[in-house]
This record gives sequence, C-alpha cells and structure tokens, in this order.
Amino acid sequence: MKDLKGYIFDLDGTVYLGKQLIEGADTVINSLLDEGKKVLFLTNKTIESRQRYVEKLNGFNIHASLENILNPTVTLIDYLRLHHPDAVLYVIGEQPIKDELALAGFREGMAPSEVDVVVLSWDRDFHYDHLNFAYQAVKHGAVLIATNPDKTCPLEGGDVPDCAGMIGAVEAVAGKKIDVQIGKPSVLTVEAALRILQLRPEECVMIGDRLETDIRMGIEAGMKTALVLSGITTREDLGAAAWKPDYVLPSVKGLLTEKTT
Repeated sequence: MKDLKGYIFDLDGTVYLGKQLIEGADTVINSLLDEGKKVLFLTNKTIESRQRYVEKLNGFNIHASLENILNPTVTLIDYLRLHHPDAVLYVIGEQPIKDELALAGFREGMAPSEVDVVVLSWDRDFHYDHLNFAYQAVKHGAVLIATNPDKTCPLEGGDVPDCAGMIGAVEAVAGKKIDVQIGKPSVLTVEAALRILQLRPEECVMIGDRLETDIRMGIEAGMKTALVLSGITTREDLGAAAWKPDYVLPSVKGLLTEKTT
C-alpha cells in the first residue's frame, strides 16, 4: 500500500469501539499524516455531529479536523439541495442530524400531508408514533431516503441495532423499499469522499470492519480494500463473502507493516 495517496478509515470497529481506542490506531493514523498521506474518516453514523467526532478523535491523540470527517448527514444535505431543494422533511433520527438539517435550511413538517421526504436514520428512541407518521407521509407520496443500511453498530460491550431496524419497520408497513440510500456503500458517499480527498479511486484504500459496506464500497469504486477484524466481521465470515478484500488485518495496527509491503 506504500504507493497509495489516500487512506479512508471507517470509525466504529476500525479506529475505536465506543469509548475505547483500538490499540495502535493513533500511531498508524498520525504516521500516515506525517508522511503526507491524505486521510479521511468515513462513518455511517448520524447520532453525533462532525465536531463531536473531531473532539473524540483528538481525545485519542489522533490529529483530525472537520475537513477529515465525512458522515451521511453531509452527503444527505448535498443530495437534498440538488434533488429536493425545497423539500419539507420528516426525520427519524437523533438531534444531531435534525440540527444539521435545520442549519442547512430544511424545515420539518408538522403533518404527514406536508412532508415531501422522510429521512430514515439511526434513532435509539424510535417508537410507534415515528412509524405511523412515516407511513402516513408515504401514503401522501413522500420519498423515503435512508442515511445508512447498517444492521448493527459495534461497541466495546457488543453490537447494538442500527438504522436497518428503522428501515425495515417503515418498509414493512409502507409496502415499498427506500428510494435512496446515502451512506456506505452508496456511490453518493464514494463521490463525496473523492471530492474531499481530490484523488482518484485507484489512489485510495478503504479500511473498515464491514464487508457489506466498507469493503463492498471500496471494491465497487475501484479502490484497494483492507478489512480489519476488530469490529463486526470475523475471519469465518470471509469464506462465503461476496466481497473479498485485498488485505485482511487483525486491526489497523497491521497497516504499520502492510503499508510498506
């Protein structure tokens, strides 16, 4: 990997697990930055603001700024401005994504009949009223846009349900699939990442713990891919996997040797 210019890191399960830094992640990332490599942190989570991610990474002694962070909220705002600039939204999600959409100028509807777009994101307070409002909005013609397809999120104590639970509930009652998926492995996220890095896909490596999002996205984009076994995916999962990474590492610490071979 030594000739690559861009290193795209997933966060949960790759750089840290909850509040616990994965051993060596700080050393690896800071050494890449010291070598002049371009680094982007790419998460599918929307329950924290980008500034909070910067603060968390800095707290782990990882040199990061807002320019290094891409999450689905950023890509969603760009997509809405291009395709639904005047849309009234209903957001199933936590306060950070609602705040960022409001700052971008989007208004939330007070009744299902007002809503043009239902945004489905990870919401740890998801309940029946959310489901019913989204269902009624879809009946009035609202578009369904999901921020990410993740089934679970890895934490230090084990994984927990993620946005796929919200997607599955709404799709089941609405009788239709989501119209657009924003986060990894969507091409929308690939395009946003490459714009930020100002690099071609073949100049980058995607490093993450999920075959169906991180590795799939990297392969389909034409990047090199490195799977780390510190998060969701196990070595046993690789046998039947549809997406085969170029590198399989116990953790990002392995990049200290792999990046020079």
